[in-house]
Amino acid sequence: MNEFFDAEDVELFLTELLQQPQKDSEHDFTCNGVSRADVYTMASRLYAAFTELADDDTGRCSKVPVCLAAEEKGVVAAALLAALASGSVLVLPHSFSKLALAQTQESTGFLAAVVDVERPLPTGTQRIFCGASSKGLPLPHIHVPKDTELLQIFTGGSTGAPKIWSKTAGNIFGEALYMTSRYQVSAKDIIVSTVSPYHIYGLLFSVVIPLVSGATVFAGTPLFPAEITECVEEQSATLLVSIPAHYRVLKGRAVGSSLRMAFSSAGMLPAEDSLDFSTCNKVGVVEVYGSTETGGLATRNRSAGHEFFKPLEPVTYTIQDERLYVQSQFLSPDLSVNAEGFFLSGDRVQREGDDTFSLHGRADAVTKVGGVRIDLEEVRDLLLSQATVKECVVIPLADETGRGTRIEALVRGEKADPGQLKKVLAGLLEPAALPRCIRVVSVIPLTPAGKPDRKTIMAFLSGS
Repeated sequence: MNEFFDAEDVELFLTELLQQPQKDSEHDFTCNGVSRADVYTMASRLYAAFTELADDDTGRCSKVPVCLAAEEKGVVAAALLAALASGSVLVLPHSFSKLALAQTQESTGFLAAVVDVERPLPTGTQRIFCGASSKGLPLPHIHVPKDTELLQIFTGGSTGAPKIWSKTAGNIFGEALYMTSRYQVSAKDIIVSTVSPYHIYGLLFSVVIPLVSGATVFAGTPLFPAEITECVEEQSATLLVSIPAHYRVLKGRAVGSSLRMAFSSAGMLPAEDSLDFSTCNKVGVVEVYGSTETGGLATRNRSAGHEFFKPLEPVTYTIQDERLYVQSQFLSPDLSVNAEGFFLSGDRVQREGDDTFSLHGRADAVTKVGGVRIDLEEVRDLLLSQATVKECVVIPLADETGRGTRIEALVRGEKADPGQLKKVLAGLLEPAALPRCIRVVSVIPLTPAGKPDRKTIMAFLSGS
């Protein structure tokens, strides 16, 4: 397998990472004045708390799961260090709602949670703060194998079926080292991220990469156009980490002359939004294709003339029958691989040239209506081709009998007319593929990761 950083490189780095840096220890980790030294001080306090959960005499926690119910980036970085040092496994919920935390506890069995503010936790959960009143222990100088389980990430699931994915120390820090090297991230960089650190993309770019590279990261998570622009300008940010929904609302807006690069993930970024941002801000948007379970797989920068995705150097891939098979040091150990060690992704792709490919929707986006195979991505693409439609989600729902399936769609567009859209689609699709109902809304519900909230959408359409 083509590895950019081999196991020895990553493991040596992890050993060094556990030692508080003597150089630049007072350099800001977050823009609100939390220094790298502060992160290690908090890590020592969390390490002391984690070792109290240990079930043996070594001080290693033997995979005791600890919920990471904190959003403050310095605390999240400290928790990662403490988990590496103690052997704890950090559990990341997909949200901090009472229901989500209860589901996460039921699935993982955590009995303690790192918190940065008072928030409701499942009954009996021990709260772990890393405030000044907490006693700390020096982080040990130990060897951390790259395959050490570090995270269990609870995803909401694009189909409404939540899953937990394990990620190893090598998965997370190997990818961070690679991205840091590839994009030359350094202590001179200031990062503004519009993505929460409990989403894998936000965690990697707004916590782990700053920890690896020495970059400073804005402490908050701006969401609205004016807020994002203000953050970039006030902090003189050099890197913007965002999602397609935010680039869409930033259309036509210059967010600051300090940027040298922008990143997008958690969904497909339309070409017009990518190129508009690049034109307005004179920087390219690097689209990162991947998922929680696979890590980063490929990138594209349309402003540099890249129409298709090119695999990352650590990724080996092959395409068979329009399906993408991958090998990578970033893959979750939970994924099943074939006899050759390749994981079959859920996307349909087409080879474009020697070392690039284009994406053509999910392989599981095919459903049956009345025995006829329907490609939901095709229906969605036809809706998006209409000038009045800005966004849309097409989903299959059980019909009134519960035995069949009907197609329904939610669209955003001020001038979109459901009747007119149905007429257009009727001339392009076979009857079984026509959406039974098209609902026009002002906002498409999104998950915290910036993806369509299918559970909410399905509940909304089911009541139509």
